[in-house]
Amino acid sequence: MQLARTLAATLISVAATTFSCAQNPAATPSGSLYPVTMQSNVRIPMRDGVTLAADIYRPDAPGSFPVILERTPYNRTGLGTWQEAHWYAARGYVVIEQDVRGRYDSDGSFYAFRSEADDGYDTDEWIGHQPWFKTGICTIGGSYVGYTQWAQAVRASRHLKCMAAAVTTADVYGGWIYIDGALHYGFDLPWGGVDMQGHVDQFADAFDWPRIYPHLPVATADEAAHHINPFYRDWLAHPTRDSYWDGVSLEKDYGRVTVPILSVDGWYDIFLHGALQDDAAVHREAATAQARTGKRLMIGPWAHSTGTRVALTNGRAGGAPPDPIDFGPDAQLDMKQVYLRWFDHWLKGADNGVERDAPYRIFVMGPNQWRDENEWPLKRTRYTNYYIGSAGHANGANGDGMLSPQPPYGAASDTFTYDPAKPVPSMGGNVCCSTVPSGPWDQRGVEQRNDVLVYTTPVLTAPTEITGPITMELYASTSARDTDWTAKLVDVQPDGYVRNIQSGIVRARYRDGAGTPANPITPDQVYRYTLDLWATSYVLQPGHRLRLEVSSSDFPRFDRNLNTGEDTATGTRMVAARQVVYHNARYPSHVVLPLIPQGSH
Repeated sequence: MQLARTLAATLISVAATTFSCAQNPAATPSGSLYPVTMQSNVRIPMRDGVTLAADIYRPDAPGSFPVILERTPYNRTGLGTWQEAHWYAARGYVVIEQDVRGRYDSDGSFYAFRSEADDGYDTDEWIGHQPWFKTGICTIGGSYVGYTQWAQAVRASRHLKCMAAAVTTADVYGGWIYIDGALHYGFDLPWGGVDMQGHVDQFADAFDWPRIYPHLPVATADEAAHHINPFYRDWLAHPTRDSYWDGVSLEKDYGRVTVPILSVDGWYDIFLHGALQDDAAVHREAATAQARTGKRLMIGPWAHSTGTRVALTNGRAGGAPPDPIDFGPDAQLDMKQVYLRWFDHWLKGADNGVERDAPYRIFVMGPNQWRDENEWPLKRTRYTNYYIGSAGHANGANGDGMLSPQPPYGAASDTFTYDPAKPVPSMGGNVCCSTVPSGPWDQRGVEQRNDVLVYTTPVLTAPTEITGPITMELYASTSARDTDWTAKLVDVQPDGYVRNIQSGIVRARYRDGAGTPANPITPDQVYRYTLDLWATSYVLQPGHRLRLEVSSSDFPRFDRNLNTGEDTATGTRMVAARQVVYHNARYPSHVVLPLIPQGSH
């Protein structure tokens, strides 16, 4: 990676360079291709006198052009960034790649999320006064680069005309840092505690993550990776949605959005839940009709990436090498062309069908096909309760747990011991980025554990489509003063392979709602917990079985609940707990599946 950065910096170190392009001009709706000129390390002033570094790619032709802006903490001079910027500039756009405050060549200090709204607005204002600027700005980028777009959008710059944001969310508190009361540990620590502390790359450096993740207390786990990061520690000091998050977490600011937004995400992306929340809120609350009706959402079979056909992060049980899952040719998209069509419409007025597109384009896994939808969740959804039941021994895949649309039967409950010193390992799912397995993985290894309850349907005789939000209503008690509950929906295939579909967690003290004040529980008292298992679009084929796993840990995706009821950030004492999951007439634990009738499309 460092070699690529060095090469990119060498290629564009001149102050102005002209490139030629031999591609067929008819291949793009933007028309004839331009030669491109580039200015390196242009200093853009902010309101407090700090200057941010930008590279500016322009068509080498007279006149003014609309702007595509990307504000990144990941080095504006990366080779892929350079290639993409040149590609858009050749099609009639000024493309600006900017290092955010405190990163790489930009001045100031970096504190994640805090300065992006003001700095984005100031950058827009500076662009609006340049002689090569025409008509408007659209933003582009994913992950944190997508967040920088949301920060600009809620400031409602007069020059901003549209956004193209991928694998991201505006909800920092509930989509980035915490999930239903649990710390998003497998992301927060490597990204927020290590990588963003300085100009390092945790995905390439040889950190000893199996040693680092178990460090207690989690508030100082950054030290175990040889860093001290103030904003990581601040996040852990604010586990509820208090005023610290104002102006950083933007889930209260959708009503300030004025421009149409194209959001792109993946069913296995870490920010899927937030992307769906963003979409619904913009449709409902945005400040302009154009923003409300112009919102588009595309969700593919991807993890924290877009446009690929193969889930490269997939793995098999027992430590076997990764076994890629190919979602077929339809899953592979040229995202530059997708975004170009969006920009051409909103910045150049091209009548290319963007406004007539369905508001939702989802990839249905199984048949591996794209499908357009007019609403989310789908109106034709049949929400169906699938109840868990057993003869009292649902522990592990060899137990007697059953999953059925019929009311619960058999024994009243199942029990297991949750020991935070021996947590259930994270095995795929909506995780980022490489320190924890992400995407679809084989779950057979975790299903051999006695602290994982397993409930399975009979073999399916017809295709079963699950498309929409999934929840679980769980009745449970614990001997602990606080604990976590986890649930995972999986597909048991005829060859024995067990693929995760979706999963979720709830922290007992925050059962009243993520971000709300802690509400302690009483040991051994039965409580009703609602677990959000996020959403999917997945068809189980005949011969497959549907399965639900229930446990109390998913580590290190989420931090371990130490079961003591003490502060989870600073606690170091661990206590094993006796967990009881109920499934009877009084306490009918069940998962709510969004089933789509076959042939209803």
